[in-house]
Order: sequence, then C-alpha cells, then structure tokens
Amino acid sequence: MNVTRRTLLATATAFAAMPAAARAEVVVAEAPFSLNALLAEAQTLAAAPYTPGTRVPEEWLNLSYDQYRMIWFNSQRGIWADTDRPLQLDMFPAGLYFPRPVEINIVEDGMARTLGFDIDLFDTTDQFPTMPVDTRMGYSGLRLRAELNTPGIYEEFMVFQGASYFRAIANRQNYGISARGLALGTGDATGEEFPEFTRFWVEAPHPGDTAFHVHAMMDSPSLTGLYSFVIEPGRPTNVAVRATLFPRVDLDHVGIGALTSMFLFDDTNHIRFDDFRPAVHDSEGLLAWNNAGERLWRPLANPRTLQISHFVDDGPRGFGLMQRTRRVEDYADFEARYENRPSLWITPEGDWGAGSVQLVEIPADLEVYDNIVAYWRPRAVIPAGQPYDFAYRMQWGDGPGGLPDVAAVTNTRIGGNYDRSATVVAIDFEDHPALSGDVAELTHHISAGTVDLSTGILERNPGTGGVRLAFSFTPGDQTAIEMRAQLRRAGQLVSEVWLYRWTA
Repeated sequence: MNVTRRTLLATATAFAAMPAAARAEVVVAEAPFSLNALLAEAQTLAAAPYTPGTRVPEEWLNLSYDQYRMIWFNSQRGIWADTDRPLQLDMFPAGLYFPRPVEINIVEDGMARTLGFDIDLFDTTDQFPTMPVDTRMGYSGLRLRAELNTPGIYEEFMVFQGASYFRAIANRQNYGISARGLALGTGDATGEEFPEFTRFWVEAPHPGDTAFHVHAMMDSPSLTGLYSFVIEPGRPTNVAVRATLFPRVDLDHVGIGALTSMFLFDDTNHIRFDDFRPAVHDSEGLLAWNNAGERLWRPLANPRTLQISHFVDDGPRGFGLMQRTRRVEDYADFEARYENRPSLWITPEGDWGAGSVQLVEIPADLEVYDNIVAYWRPRAVIPAGQPYDFAYRMQWGDGPGGLPDVAAVTNTRIGGNYDRSATVVAIDFEDHPALSGDVAELTHHISAGTVDLSTGILERNPGTGGVRLAFSFTPGDQTAIEMRAQLRRAGQLVSEVWLYRWTA
C-alpha cells in the first residue's frame, strides 16, 4: 500500500469532470498507468527492506464476525454502475480479518485513479456500531460482477480479498475453493509466510468486452511481485495469470498456482464423524496430468496429523483440486450445496521444469477450516535479486477437458470388512468405453509397499455401469501406507492412476 497516496484522502474530493463510468465517491490521486513502470517499481521496492502497510483503526479490528457482516457495499453505487460497460466493481471494508487496507485503482485512458475510502458507499444494519473513519481506513478487497445470465442483472463471479487470496466461480456455481497468488513455506516447521496483494489496478472495459484485466502488486518480507489477470467469466470461468517475482531472499519453498480448499469427510473416513450428511467437502481429490502422460487421481484425506505428499514431475501438464460428485443427495445439504462448488484446474504456460505437485493435508474437525493446499513447487531455489517469471491458466468450473481419454475414478470407499479382520478399499471407475465388454479382458495392478495385500477383485458395478476394483489389507503396526492402483487392457493404461496414503 502506498501510504503517501492514502494520506491525501483528508483533503481530496472527487474529480468533478471525471466521466461517471470511472468515478468513485472519492479519488485521491491520479497518475499515468504503465505495466513497465509498475515492474520497475516492484523491483525498486524489493531492493529496500520490507515495510508493512498501515493498519486500520483498532475499532474496525475489534469487530466481531457477526458485526462485520452488518456492513456491505451498496452495489447500486458500484464502479461503472448505471453504464453500458460489461463489468461492475464493488469493494469490501477493511477490518476484522483484514487489518491492512489495499489500494484500488481504476485505469482508463492511460491514467490510474486511486480510490479513497467512502463509508457512504456501504449500507449497514441498525445494529452496526458507529466507527471511526480517518486516513487509516480503506478497502480490504474487490468483487467483480457481470451480466452472466440476464441483461441488466450483474452477478458476481470473482473476489480478491485477504493476503493474496482470490476465488472465482463458473456461472451458476457457489463459491468453494480459493486460490493464492503465491504460497511460501506451506507446512514448514519454521512457519508459513503469506504475501499480500497490496495494490490493485482494474482496467475499464469497453462495451462488448468479454475479458477483463486486473493487475496486483504483491509484497512480503521475502519478495515483491507484479501479477496480471485476464478474466473471462462463464462456464467455465477462465483466468490467465502472468507474474514476475523479485525475491529479497533466496526462495527454497515456493508454491506456484496455489490452491486452498476444504475436505472434512466422505466414504473414506465417514466413520470418524457423527454427521447426518454423506460427505462434506469443497474438493474431493487432486487430479494431475504428468509429463509421462498419466492422469493421477489422489482422493483427499483428513488425517489425524499433518501430511505432505510430493508428486515429482518434470514439465507438468496440469493439476488441480476437483469436485466431481455432483448429485444433491451425495451431500444432503440444501444450504451449503457442496455439489455446486467449482473444481479448479491449473495449466502451466511454458516449461515449468523439474519439481513436484505438493499436497498438504491438515487435520480439521469442522468444515469452516480450509485444510487442503496444493501447488507446484520448483525444485531449484529462486535466487535473491533475480526476476522470476511464470504464467499459467486457471479453469474454474466442472473439470478440465483435453486430458488423456481414460476412465476416471468416481468414488473411493474405505472401511472394515464384515468381521473387521481387514480393511477394504473399493475404487469405482466411471462407465467408460475403455472399460466396456467383458471385465475379464481388463487387468488390475495394485501396490501398497510391504503390507499384506489381497489380490483384488474386478467386477462390473451394477449401480453405475462402470467397474469396481476392491481389495483388502491388514496394516499391522504400520501407520502410513502409500497405495497405487490402475486398470489396463492388452497392456494399455485405460484408467486414471489411483493413489492414496492410508494413515492409521
């Protein structure tokens, strides 16, 4: 955040001559807009010690969760409301979980105009307390809305708020999984660092535009950076990301394309939860397409202790956290509507080199906690003082296309057998042409380290038309077992490669 600009709020007023399409209630500064100039500014910032932005007044930080929900942006006063532009922009107030305001700029005709905080842009209930508003107060993030279904009705599809978090949905979906601009040290014993988007620039769209441009400055003790997002709402909602990092220190644990989600339970661990619902999760599995051409499917887990898994690759083709189960009755939650949460798929641009898709699973006992993190971790250290560029595409929606055409895993069930003498794993594969015909023509391959493992049974699932592979094992005194299973026909892989880490 640029503190010197924000201090102008006390005396600045709206530019009277500014077109309504680009005017907020208060504009505190304007300057020429140039991405090259912002890159140079980020590099200069990285050469100086990190300085966190100013915090909002204490009264805003002390708001309760319920009180914070008593104030909301009046969308009728949003940026570009009552215009023919295809995008409208709302803001959120800082406070509670968001202690440092972000700077929001509107870009039009080559100029960036910085918005000052205006409490009159918000509505409140009559129970909302009287709050101080001075030069320290500001916005915590922004929301994008467009005409997705009905002319004249602007529906939200993307939000940037908190650290470097952002989230999007495909048309007619509900929010679930989130993304991050960058993850640093996730799961490390020394603790995680959360870089922050401190400044935003939203380019004014022209009538008829279907893609929208947002830029963000990132800052943290370890680095600065500049991000550019090209956003196309729809089903799916596509987001192209391009970023340049300027490290202040050597970065040995970086998460690119970082995803954050929630997994509480499903048919793998329902026995641990006294809950009327069959499953509770925003995402149910990690899908990865590796450089060897394999589709890897790893059902998510809610372990009793922190678990970190590495899927080593060189030049990954894609990865993401998927919500595949789409029937209402599979969740039986008419309020949360987990069946309507988006999947999120990451497609790298260019060669990302050697590294691994990393999956972090954190124990959780309630669905309010985001306990799943996935990202690409480069093997090489990113050195201090050297710019680091990367780009990728994001697909928010029902799942990716263009992957190898093999049978997907539709469900995994894990539990005791009839007399509890062994643990049974049942893997269901979809009804796919590659699995048609006589099941005897298929072969299955299972590995689980040194554990005592049955040979497995492969049979047609009469409920789905697909195929089920079931096997049992006795863990003995083992506390963690890495498992792998796949189906072949005439030696050719015809299914996803199922992976799982069983923990005691």
